[in-house]
Amino acid sequence: MFEQTFKNIDDVLWKEAGCTTELDYTEQTSWLLFLKYLDDLEQERALEAELVGKPYEFIIDEAHRWLSWAAPKKADGTLDHDNALIGDDLINYVNRKLFPYLQSFKQRATSPDTIEYKIGEIFSEIKNRFQSGYSLRDALEYIDELRFRSQQEKHELSHLYEAKIKNMGNAGRNGGEYYTPRPLIRAMIQVVKPKIGDRIYDGACGSAGFLCESYDYLRQGNLTTKQLETLQTDTFTGKEKKSLAYVIAIMNMILHGIDAPNIIHTNTLTENLSDIQDKNRFDVILANPPFGGKERKEVQQNFPIKTGETAFLFLQHFIKILKMGGRAALVIKNTFLSNSDNASRALRQELLNSCNLHTILDCPSGTFIGAGVKTVVLFFDKGTPTQKIWYYQLDPGRSLGKTNALNDEDLRDFVELQARLAESEKSWLVDISEVDRVTFDLSVKNPNKAEGSLLREPQEILDEIAALDAESGEILAGIMQLTVGS
Repeated sequence: MFEQTFKNIDDVLWKEAGCTTELDYTEQTSWLLFLKYLDDLEQERALEAELVGKPYEFIIDEAHRWLSWAAPKKADGTLDHDNALIGDDLINYVNRKLFPYLQSFKQRATSPDTIEYKIGEIFSEIKNRFQSGYSLRDALEYIDELRFRSQQEKHELSHLYEAKIKNMGNAGRNGGEYYTPRPLIRAMIQVVKPKIGDRIYDGACGSAGFLCESYDYLRQGNLTTKQLETLQTDTFTGKEKKSLAYVIAIMNMILHGIDAPNIIHTNTLTENLSDIQDKNRFDVILANPPFGGKERKEVQQNFPIKTGETAFLFLQHFIKILKMGGRAALVIKNTFLSNSDNASRALRQELLNSCNLHTILDCPSGTFIGAGVKTVVLFFDKGTPTQKIWYYQLDPGRSLGKTNALNDEDLRDFVELQARLAESEKSWLVDISEVDRVTFDLSVKNPNKAEGSLLREPQEILDEIAALDAESGEILAGIMQLTVGS
């Protein structure tokens, strides 16, 4: 229904001088989509109020509503070209009037949970990159063709938007920060098994893939009105540091069916762990925290185990903010399992002692397009120490890449065997007594793998070289930091 419209919007953006990357395309599509969604939502609420004889107070002033500036209509419903801004007039209006007006909502909002606050936050963090008012006019007319009224329309739009996020992720390293392969997310959810009533959290939510897929998982079946309300208002919490990802996360959740997403624009790692109370904790954590970053010394002071590695700080945060008995699944670099530095060893010890690390999924090279590192997924429950760890070595039987990505079928065997912690050629159990109590090395060592394995694919070797280069770069950066510090 809307696929061609999305293609037309991309064609406009591709020709626009102010938009040069897939990240720009997604950002500009996002703010336009958000304003069209907001207008449809307001029109729907106004109609509902009229039907019951009640007045409706619009969030957006009439002068700045979609039908006033983006798509003014004639009596017959067609576009009123005589009153539609175009060229420099349109660019000047958007930059000098519309954006400042929308930014002001942040100061006027009664709470960060309100749609008003989200409006102000979004338009304080992004900017209009259109330089041509003629290109923007074309984009507005295509956006106006989209409808958010029915669940079917939202469902199709969510799939098209997900495809846009995926393209952004595949376009390069920066885009890849926001995209975790959806088949991997779905497998993680199937293992963790969230249920309605659980509070679900992602403190590094990127494009909110984990939260959106969790919503789709929980939305299945015939739910009561109360259950639907719980999903809308009291289930999902996300935090995101980067402005573009924050905007995309909100739009992604809206398209999946959450009217006022609880996404908070903040650096999660600046929160002091000692300030976390029981009321702040969550039942389920699903996340792929950024790795390879370096946090400042003052941020590291918030954590008992001092380290500059972002992913290791996030792991400490997630363990702390998880409820007793809560379940978590986190993506992390596979080198976490074997690094010999003090922080890595201490963190592995803490994880094994305070949580039941029951499953480790070893992901193949190419799972994350363009990441250049191998990853594992840690599954753990908080409150009881680890007794046995079930490992699964994922091998789809082919080299993964942009044109040959991970799919749901690749993970079916893992999900089925994990439910029984069954042993196979790809899976095995390790008793905690077998883990070295000095190094706490948890490396993936498949005891069922035959000696003299087949020659590896060239792409796998290249991916491993890229991963080693990335590791070397991080080590050198650390040495340089120490040298400058001394």
